Amino acid sequence: MQVTALDIEAISGLVIDLCGIYLDDSKGYLIESRLGTLAEKHGCRSFAELAKKVRMGGSHALKDEVINAITTNETLFYRDTTPFEAFAFKALPESFDARARSGQPNRLRIWSAAASTGQEAFSLAMTIMDNMPDYRRYDIQILGTDISEKAIERASRGWFADHEIHRGLTPQQLAKYFRPDNGGWRVIDEVRSLVQFRRLNLLEPFIHLGKFDVVFCRNVAIYFTPETRADLFRRIADVMTETGYLFVGSAESLGDLGARFIPHLHCRSVYYRPNLPIPVGR
Repeated sequence: MQVTALDIEAISGLVIDLCGIYLDDSKGYLIESRLGTLAEKHGCRSFAELAKKVRMGGSHALKDEVINAITTNETLFYRDTTPFEAFAFKALPESFDARARSGQPNRLRIWSAAASTGQEAFSLAMTIMDNMPDYRRYDIQILGTDISEKAIERASRGWFADHEIHRGLTPQQLAKYFRPDNGGWRVIDEVRSLVQFRRLNLLEPFIHLGKFDVVFCRNVAIYFTPETRADLFRRIADVMTETGYLFVGSAESLGDLGARFIPHLHCRSVYYRPNLPIPVGR
């Protein structure tokens, strides 16, 4: 099935409404490769007809199929390395210091937004365990969310194939935190107990999630329009504590979003603290 200009317009409008991802006119090949089989499966003679069927039919399952097909679940353990070092040596200890001055000194909440199949969330858990031998004394909760139901189901299993395991993990980390299982590897219960996963569309309100001390929202907003991206990070800031830390992708910068998003540097990683008082003169 070949894609036409009308197809691109229809699918692009649908996808941006479903999950915020912007597909420009150059993405015809992506629509063909990722949605061709799906369109044929549902008896659609064109991609525009598929878009109409999703909009008019109201089928949650069909919407999920489109989202699962179009979203990129590209991830690996400890992706880019330096954000996890900054988390371990800056955000983690300072977050507990800030909590010590509050009414909940032993509580820490972390959000891995766009968590995909779970590698980032589990990497955060393993970083905590590596750097806090007494982590069991604390109430630590890591929430991993993703728009893809399929990705969240995989993340919740905590099982990874060989090729996934060897992307980012050292042999020492593999031996310490994983056990062989059914031809692959399963994360140990101690790691799994720190993490919970749930489906969440970042375009929808998430104020009900509560407040977070640390948020990782990396490599997802690069696919959004500038307006959607700006709105997302402002809403994320609104669910962070006053002293919270925000990490974005290594190729992302929030400097254009105003004085609230002043970049900071630690361990060669950039992070943001959007709820700290803005310095005078900014």
